[in-house]
Amino acid sequence: MVRPSSAPRPAGLALGSNLGDRAAHLRAARDFLATLHEGEDPPAVSPVYETDPVDCPPGSSTFLNAVLEIDTSRTPEELLGLLGEFERRLGRSAQRERNAPRPVDIDILYVGELRIESPGLVVPHPRLAARRFVLQPLADIRPGLVLPGHLCTVAVLLAALPANPAVRRAPSAW
Repeated sequence: MVRPSSAPRPAGLALGSNLGDRAAHLRAARDFLATLHEGEDPPAVSPVYETDPVDCPPGSSTFLNAVLEIDTSRTPEELLGLLGEFERRLGRSAQRERNAPRPVDIDILYVGELRIESPGLVVPHPRLAARRFVLQPLADIRPGLVLPGHLCTVAVLLAALPANPAVRRAPSAW
């Protein structure tokens, strides 16, 4: 287990919703995450994107996706626990099919320079560099970020992905 740092460090969080009032779920998640933020400046918040489902069951609805960066001194494990509790409060079932439709999904993308590989948590997120629906909003707020274990910036990772019209800026959902 990683011990908490005395100083807050940046934590990138990906938000997604494809069930129910997607925009309301993202706003609720944004507001919840703001309560966890320990920085002096407000959390960084990306625009919202509408995206086609990836690796989801047939018939799944489109997602609304965004990325936020908060400053936190919590351990990634503590953060993961808080995120899971919040997801369940918004109606996400603990027992579900993998990638099933959900009111809200919050993934930890990175926490400072930490690298973690445990059965319940991998940081940075293992599929982050291959997902335009995560990289695009992340590039909107942190294009120059070099993720732990990577050699190039988020903007360069995004530019290396093939174009995908399934990831499009949503009308103002915030």
